[in-house]
Amino acid sequence: MKNNEALRCLMCKKPKCSLQGCPVHTPIPECMKLYREDRLEEAGKLLFDNNPLTAITSRVCDWKQFCYGNCILNVKSIPVRWYQIEQEISDAYLFGSKLERESDILAGKRIAIIGAGPVGIAAAVWLYRAGAEISMADRNPRIGGVLRYGIPAFRLDRKYVNSYERMIRDAGIEFQGGIEVGKDIQLNRVAARYDAVLIGVGAELPATLQIPGEGKGLQALPFLRNPEAFDLGKKVIVIGGGNVAMDASRTAARLGADTWIYYRKDYGNMPANPLEIKEAQRDGVKIRVFQAPVEVHTSSVVFCDCENETDPETGKVVTRIIEGTEHEVDCDTLLTAISEKPDFTVLAGCNPVLDRWGWPEVSEEGQVNLPGIDNVFAAGDFVLGPKTVVEAVASARKAVNAIIARCGRKTE
Repeated sequence: MKNNEALRCLMCKKPKCSLQGCPVHTPIPECMKLYREDRLEEAGKLLFDNNPLTAITSRVCDWKQFCYGNCILNVKSIPVRWYQIEQEISDAYLFGSKLERESDILAGKRIAIIGAGPVGIAAAVWLYRAGAEISMADRNPRIGGVLRYGIPAFRLDRKYVNSYERMIRDAGIEFQGGIEVGKDIQLNRVAARYDAVLIGVGAELPATLQIPGEGKGLQALPFLRNPEAFDLGKKVIVIGGGNVAMDASRTAARLGADTWIYYRKDYGNMPANPLEIKEAQRDGVKIRVFQAPVEVHTSSVVFCDCENETDPETGKVVTRIIEGTEHEVDCDTLLTAISEKPDFTVLAGCNPVLDRWGWPEVSEEGQVNLPGIDNVFAAGDFVLGPKTVVEAVASARKAVNAIIARCGRKTE
């Protein structure tokens, strides 16, 4: 046992960190016990069985929101840093492990996975272990999705996603890169050839500001795919307050730009992981709050001041623009990172039933409502919108269970 944090764990019988805090309900007390007894291999398998991406989620997870923030020792302001122990256990297990069949419940069944990001990787592990023959397809040339093409390498070392890529390749799981279902091949044709299809595409379509001149700016997601391809100039403004905004701003700062984040609300409303906000500031990123963009010029952005006020009818606090406060801020590059949504082109030609928000209707179990097609499931951002990696994995688990229930070998 290397980390003495484990000795501080109270081994709660009803652990809030696991049952309430963690989207995948990581069995923390059981793993802590194994760790204390130096049974790292068993602890690693327990973690991997529950969450195949444990080596990654323990690094990019919002611990303050999940396990760390729900530790009972928060009442004394000394929560256990479980994520550090999880990283140690997961590393020891991941780099030497390989996928093996553990059940034949899906023997003879062919499953197609569209998207090779967090959902696709986790689902491939679980479905392979259950005996299925799996084919994966992704628009990107390599496995990883946001883990490879979105999260900067300084925040997530590429050795982790490379290990999952190796694991999938060595297991004989088929992967085709550069394939866009809905464009290169229609989903209904895929569904007809496989026993089940799982859609796990991420939220890759950036939302727009809908203000004059915004086309002069650059979307953060394409920038993060290949930062070195862009000449940012001396000063960069990033609009947004989520994790993508933090990643983009930190990347720009590390490339030498004087980088500023402008956000229309206050720090308490920023959806980004608070730890990532602090890391951005350590990298030299400056943050201005209560600033809303209203127009983009070639070398500047016009902002207005904002303020919070309470809606007299609902009692909710809303942020509004203060009229007459326009001011122009010079910059060489504008990066926008206000939100993202999945590309529903994957469903082209299938006439999906839409919900009241205009998204494809998906059941609680993850089945997509497609007239005449009953074997297509979805998980992750396609269902939840832009969420964390660990929430995507939890969603994938639900969809995999539904696929097993539908396609699995029936026993007496």
